[in-house]
Amino acid sequence: MTALPTADLARFDDVLRREGVAAGLGTLNARVPHRYTAVYRLEGSKLKNLFLHDKDGQARPEYLAEVDLGVSFCQFVLRDGCFLTDNSSSDRRLDGHPYQGLMVSYHGVPLLDNAGQLFGSLCHFDIEERGLSNDEFDFLQQAARVLPGYVVTRST
Repeated sequence: MTALPTADLARFDDVLRREGVAAGLGTLNARVPHRYTAVYRLEGSKLKNLFLHDKDGQARPEYLAEVDLGVSFCQFVLRDGCFLTDNSSSDRRLDGHPYQGLMVSYHGVPLLDNAGQLFGSLCHFDIEERGLSNDEFDFLQQAARVLPGYVVTRST
C-alpha cells in the first residue's frame, strides 16, 4: 500500500470531522463508480439505513430504508467479514437469492460499534455491474475503521 491511501484516509477523516457522515459518504462515493454508498445499522432482524449517498442526487428510495437481514447482501458481510460481487446475476453464491440480478453490484464491509461489537455495514452498491479495485476495497475497509467514531453507536 502506498502513502496516498493514508493521505486519502486523513482527508476522509477531516471531512467526517468538519462536515459529518453524509459528506463523508459523498467523499467515499466519489472514489467509485457505484451509484450508492451507505451505512446500515443492524437492529434485530432488520437493517436500517442511517446514511445513504446517491450519486444521482435522488431521495432515498423507500425500499432501501429498511431491509430484512435474511434477504440483504449485508447478511454476508455480517457473517463473513465482507461481501464483494461485481455482478450478482452471475455470482453462483447468490443462486436462488431474491435480489440476485436486481441489486447487481455490492461491495460491503462490517462496522463495529464503540464496544467493538458488530454494528452494521458500510457498502457501495448499484443496480448496474460495477467493479471495485483492490485499492478501493482496502480503502473501504480503512474507512470502516474510522467511520464508527462519527456514527451514533450503542452505549457501552
